[in-house]
Amino acid sequence: MKRITPLPTTATLATLSEADRQADPNWWRQAAVYQIYPRSFADSNGDGLGDIKGITAKVPYLQTLGIDAVWLSPFYPSALADGGYDVDDYRDVDPKLGTLADFDEMAKALHEAGIKLIADIVPNHSSNRHKWFLEALASPKGSPARERYIFRDGLGENGELPPSDWDSVFGGPAWERITEPDGTPGQWYMHIFAKEQPDLNWSNREVRDDFLKTLRFWSDRGVDGFRVDVAHALTKDLTEPLLSKLELTREGQLEDGFEDGSHPFWDRDDVHDIYAEWREVFNEYDPPRTAVAEAWVHATRRARYASPEGLGQAFNFDLLQANFDAGEFREIITRNLAEAKETGASSTWVFSNHDVVRHATRYGLPQGTGKHLAKQDGKAWLLAGAPAAELDVELGLRRARAATLLMLAVPGSAYLYQGEELGLQEVADIPDSERQDPAFFRNKGVEVGRDGCRVPLPWKVEGTSFGFGDGGAHLPQPDWFSKYAVEAQDGTDNSTLELYCKALKLRRELQSGEELEWLETGSPDILHFSRPGGWQSVTNFGDSAVDLPAGTVLLSSSPLQDGKLPANSTAWLR
Repeated sequence: MKRITPLPTTATLATLSEADRQADPNWWRQAAVYQIYPRSFADSNGDGLGDIKGITAKVPYLQTLGIDAVWLSPFYPSALADGGYDVDDYRDVDPKLGTLADFDEMAKALHEAGIKLIADIVPNHSSNRHKWFLEALASPKGSPARERYIFRDGLGENGELPPSDWDSVFGGPAWERITEPDGTPGQWYMHIFAKEQPDLNWSNREVRDDFLKTLRFWSDRGVDGFRVDVAHALTKDLTEPLLSKLELTREGQLEDGFEDGSHPFWDRDDVHDIYAEWREVFNEYDPPRTAVAEAWVHATRRARYASPEGLGQAFNFDLLQANFDAGEFREIITRNLAEAKETGASSTWVFSNHDVVRHATRYGLPQGTGKHLAKQDGKAWLLAGAPAAELDVELGLRRARAATLLMLAVPGSAYLYQGEELGLQEVADIPDSERQDPAFFRNKGVEVGRDGCRVPLPWKVEGTSFGFGDGGAHLPQPDWFSKYAVEAQDGTDNSTLELYCKALKLRRELQSGEELEWLETGSPDILHFSRPGGWQSVTNFGDSAVDLPAGTVLLSSSPLQDGKLPANSTAWLR
């Protein structure tokens, strides 16, 4: 890890120069993508907040780690009502994070290191500080300014009731009443998420055209692709009378989307008309810009988001939601590879991100699949049914390393979240007074929220912020971060950081084709498959060591025991 050198050309892409590899229009199909939550990655100016220059300074680290692309979470001007997903201006950088010139410098540094750049884009809603929304508030009912958003008259004798009884994702009503310019109580606007995130009206041509302009703005600045936030929510059918909550959750229907595309605001068929226009913009560039949809939809409906005529890829969160169980993993991998083959897309794999409990923590709990944290009796509880105090840290990390090595062997794109390469655990015990996630405040402290996976990274063993920056960190870092720091793991045999570096380098050398063949093991706790080129992956989900098949062991997530693969471990062989 200590030698910061360019990565070698892979054996499977031996005919391509580095320049050719960068120009490959299919680079995304097997990419290892590293998500950066910019406010918690690296702080260059000591204000306690990570920034763009901090990312640029860490490009050598990212290059040596061996990733193919960076996914940059929102970096736009924002009041942080939802961690940056409340966007004030889609074509600028938050001044607390830097400038457009800093962004250009970062993009250039990443590209020179052979790393692509994927920008998070948030099309369902703007912030309530966006110039369009401020104009809507200052304009009369029925004005063009209000038509960019979803305004409706209220129910009741004087419009004092919201237009429907829908709930927002963050709790409370999905409608907020405004005060009209003359000071009287006025219309209501829709917000699926926080009230600071008014939903845009995607039936408005001006909204559609402005986002096409935004896509070109960042593509022209070197952005190679986009992660599309809440991609399944843009279009709405608000034909009155609006359906009630009871009608939206009737028996046989999904709570957040219908299998037939008839839900009024989740996963409607007409959303794909928008992405067809986006695809035309993507294809204006050489190589074409890429996109991946965050679309929490029924498995049968995910394919359209990932189609070549649409965004090209869609996240599948199936492994993220699965137990550490061989049968579940095999079924999920088999099904998603078949779906990808049918649509012409490539699969996506992910265990952790900025919205969920880190997988090293989830796997340390019995059947640990809790996505969020809760409060009970003054303690942090994981929603898997066990208090954080009962977490088996060693078991969680062991399983996380095994699961990640398996994921990196499977065909498709692997999405990694900052800090997982260090084996970081969830920070469960943040004081209430220092929490930032709106989910915590809007649920009256019942849900702890997502701050625990957004704590700034530890770079050094010592210091007020473990090397994150000279001025502390915007979320408190626990003392145990010291042993997880980059400095503590850099060059250390068997550290999680070294495992990721070796695995990502090997993956580039070995990964070829998009096929996988399951090999029978005679045990329900062992998953064994082969990949083109003659290499294999074996994962032991059981409780005792097992014999490995014949071959040379290239890498293992845990040290072998007398030549055997230990429990909760993965090995690659050739």
